[in-house]
Amino acid sequence: MSPKDDMPDLKGRDGEGSVQVHLDPSQKIEGATVFSIYGKGGIGKSTTSSNLSAAFASMGKRVLQIGCDPKHDSTFTLTGKLQPTVIDILKDVDFHAEELRPEDFVTEGYGGVMCVEAGGPPAGTGCGGYVVGQTVKLLKQHHLLDDTDVVIFDVLGDVVCGGFAAPLQHADKAVIVTANDFDSIYAMNRIIAAVQAKSANYKVRLAGCIANRSKATDEVDRFCREVGFNRIGHMPDVDAIRRSRLKKKTLFEMDADEDILACRAEYLRLANALLTGTNEEFNPQSLPDRDIFELLGFD
Repeated sequence: MSPKDDMPDLKGRDGEGSVQVHLDPSQKIEGATVFSIYGKGGIGKSTTSSNLSAAFASMGKRVLQIGCDPKHDSTFTLTGKLQPTVIDILKDVDFHAEELRPEDFVTEGYGGVMCVEAGGPPAGTGCGGYVVGQTVKLLKQHHLLDDTDVVIFDVLGDVVCGGFAAPLQHADKAVIVTANDFDSIYAMNRIIAAVQAKSANYKVRLAGCIANRSKATDEVDRFCREVGFNRIGHMPDVDAIRRSRLKKKTLFEMDADEDILACRAEYLRLANALLTGTNEEFNPQSLPDRDIFELLGFD
């Protein structure tokens, strides 16, 4: 008897060959608009997420940002410090969630943004999807999602397994952060495939990509034209963003020099477009590895 004989038949339900557990309907996030931010590791997802959270808050929205990385550094520019992770806090109480209070795992950051760091399993063990599920469950138990307008999941690195894709089960829109280089666009191509697989069974749709820390956008735009995608924002490579990270602040708290004002304006424009823009849905078709290599590679 093959070990595969005991595997459930989930062919085509969450992507070809997937054996992912489907979302418990009781754990759906209701009422808020939910974004999942993806992109290559180190591309600036946390900077993008935190400044978008600050932009949404400045528009009067009640915002919750959930960092989904064991490094738990997604929200430190909003709070000025590294927060403990939900998974570590649960471990401290032997996973008796009823012993926890909201202030044990939620910190109010700049603009009233609620900040949560889900964390992750120890290196080489467990699944990031379990951690995301436990975090959402805890937030719902404490009714912390009841009056929330916007939820942002800041998700680590490339999508290499269903655990990293778990936030897509909750999201309305997926946003990809990229740069104008081969590796970032290659990762974006894989993320597009992951989102499209999830969209077959969940409400998530692709909102577009943001070119981050890039002087030019020609390669990003060429890829988008090829696959039927769209760049919805461009954040230039300016020193103001590096300085804000060093000062543990969002751009909205920094002294208002010319570059900072320009970056703030772009984040505000982007936040408004994500909330109130057209309902245009992108249906890009990711490229096979060899094709994207030929598109972006050089002789």
